[in-house]
Amino acid sequence: MNSFWIILLHTYLTKLKSKSFIITTILTVVIVLGLTNIQNIINLFDKGGAKETVAVLDETGKLYEPLKQQLAAINKEIKLTIYSHNEKEAEKAVAAGDFDALIQLRLNQEQLPEAVFKAKSIADTSLFTDLQTGLQQLKTTFAASKLNLTQAQLTKLYEPVNFKKIALEKNAKTEEELNQARGLVYFLLFIIYFAVIMYANMIAMEVATEKSSRVMEILISSVSPIKQMFAKILGVGLLSLTQLVVFLLVGYYSLKSNMNSFQDGFWDVFGFGNVPVMTIIYAVVFFILGYFLYATLAAFLGSLVSRIEDVQQMITPMTLLVVAGFMIAMFGLGKPDTPFITITSYFPFFTPMIMFLRVGMLSIPAWETMLGIAILVATIIVLAIFGARVYRGGVLMYGKSSSFKDIKKALQLTKNE
Repeated sequence: MNSFWIILLHTYLTKLKSKSFIITTILTVVIVLGLTNIQNIINLFDKGGAKETVAVLDETGKLYEPLKQQLAAINKEIKLTIYSHNEKEAEKAVAAGDFDALIQLRLNQEQLPEAVFKAKSIADTSLFTDLQTGLQQLKTTFAASKLNLTQAQLTKLYEPVNFKKIALEKNAKTEEELNQARGLVYFLLFIIYFAVIMYANMIAMEVATEKSSRVMEILISSVSPIKQMFAKILGVGLLSLTQLVVFLLVGYYSLKSNMNSFQDGFWDVFGFGNVPVMTIIYAVVFFILGYFLYATLAAFLGSLVSRIEDVQQMITPMTLLVVAGFMIAMFGLGKPDTPFITITSYFPFFTPMIMFLRVGMLSIPAWETMLGIAILVATIIVLAIFGARVYRGGVLMYGKSSSFKDIKKALQLTKNE
């Protein structure tokens, strides 16, 4: 058993101290800090020139002031300036960069506001959308005055309809609980996707690298291949947890430091304030089982190749399985109770993502969740036994490997030992 822990610690510490791991961790931390401070970064670059200036040609002489008042309530960073010259001069001013855009105000045949928006480029739609919203509100006001509607009547007309959602199913989640669960499920799906794509590949690369350097020939003489495989899986698993903890802690404290404007706490703002404890437990369980499922698969696929260049080709089907499960789960966020989602949640390679999606968003019977976990555990055991046999023969195979026919060769080598 000592040899198992030696390989586990060696795998963990070697990867932990490697330049690639340190550089990747630092770069990812920088990206996390950038994303969690994006508003501060935008404000830093916008400092001194944040306001967007718009030249206004008011052909009516009575739309400029009302529009200005409407925009003040929508976006205070838009500055309207009445332009006294003609249209051509205004267009030249916009082209020269004196203004961000030009808006021409006029009345249509029904004496209601309409406008033409001009800018050097219409790729940025935010300014146009804000102006359009202000103009729409202005048109509504004009139309209401023509119909002799009071402000109270107008407010009543646009008051949202009272339309409640009531679930008839026993113990069904409320809309608030669904929103909280959706946030947690969305978060976990990305974590599983990221962890599998990155760390399962790392396991396959680790095995292939050792084979290409012929280190494996020395290792198998003193340690059984089965111990090697599971030691590497656990070693890279600890490494992945170390890196994920760093990312999550950096992201958490960075977000928390930028939330002074929020009255609620961190977890309440992101919808995790009242998430049931069992949902959190299931999240951890499905994450761990999902990792071991794909890590075991990656380990024995990596043992089939002896050149690093062949690793990506060999594990491509595994990567496609992860992508497929992720895409199905993304679809399921909007319709978690469809038969398609229910059926695919019992397919073991999709279960970590899709079964947790159902657990988080629906009130499904406990036996369905337990069945999903049992299928996952059984698949991992079968895959581990089969993978260990393939791994045992695969580490003895050298030469170009680009086909799954090599699995049969690896099994034959295992029998001949």
